[in-house]
Amino acid sequence: MHSMILAQTEVAGRVFGLDTQTFISIVIQLFNGILLAVVLGRLFYKPVKEFLQKRSDNIRSKIESADKTMDKANELIAEYEKKLKEIEKQRLEVMEAALQSAAEESKKILEEARKEANEIKRRSLESIAEDKKRLNEEARLYIIEVASKMAEKYVSRQMDDETQDKLFLEALAKLEDAQWIN
Repeated sequence: MHSMILAQTEVAGRVFGLDTQTFISIVIQLFNGILLAVVLGRLFYKPVKEFLQKRSDNIRSKIESADKTMDKANELIAEYEKKLKEIEKQRLEVMEAALQSAAEESKKILEEARKEANEIKRRSLESIAEDKKRLNEEARLYIIEVASKMAEKYVSRQMDDETQDKLFLEALAKLEDAQWIN
């Protein structure tokens, strides 16, 4: 209720009055503001300035550290790329050596297979030649036997025993002396 009384005591029609009391109040508030700014400036300017300087220095050192780390990382990347190139080169050399070794091994295996095939062919030809000789000998003996039986039948019909024995021995001697042609 007290505030209502004060509100009623104001002069009617006045929105903003520039009287002495308002002027003194404004000057006091300005003096207080300036005094507060000066006192706060004296108290906090140096610590705030040091804090901001430390923060700037800290940020700068972190940026420099990050740059150094980035340079080291770039050096490591370059080194790793160089090593990868060397490894790739070595891999290619190993692959070439392996291919060359495989080709040489293949040639050796083929040469051994050819030698074995030639040996098998040689043995087969020898076996065939031996079989041919054996068959020729068997055929010669069989022909001699057949010829002697045929001659015996023919001679027995036409000759006596004595002439027959003489002719048989002569034919047998001729057949034994004759060489057979393959």
